[in-house]
Amino acid sequence: MPVTAVTSADLDQLAPLFAGYLEFYQVPRPLSDIQAFLEQRLERGDSTLFIARNDAGEALGFTQLYPFLSSLALAPAWLLSDLYVVPAARRQGVGEDLMNAARDHAQRTGACGIQLETAKTNLAGQALYERLGYKRDDVYYTYWLSLA
Repeated sequence: MPVTAVTSADLDQLAPLFAGYLEFYQVPRPLSDIQAFLEQRLERGDSTLFIARNDAGEALGFTQLYPFLSSLALAPAWLLSDLYVVPAARRQGVGEDLMNAARDHAQRTGACGIQLETAKTNLAGQALYERLGYKRDDVYYTYWLSLA
């Protein structure tokens, strides 16, 4: 399953995947807003995106990472913010391929680790993460302050 870094040429295939991701988390947005958001990420270079395709070139999933600094480790790290696989391609290794591409990228860039969060109800995602060696944090709570 080919997984490649996203370029502006991939936006037409990436935007509908991102729309599916937002639908999964029940926060749908207009495709034009999604396209603009993704274009900004690529123009600013403030995130790294990977896209998975089948052998016919059809986009099956994506992941997006944001860099940050781990104060406790005194080192750079990555936040795996988004991971999505189209329903028809789930349980076929697409998510694992995307997660491995993220891990390879983090290792190449000298990161001390990858952080992610997922919905408590996303049992399939949790099983994948744990199978790949991710450990659920039982020490820290995550909080959110909405400024919207």
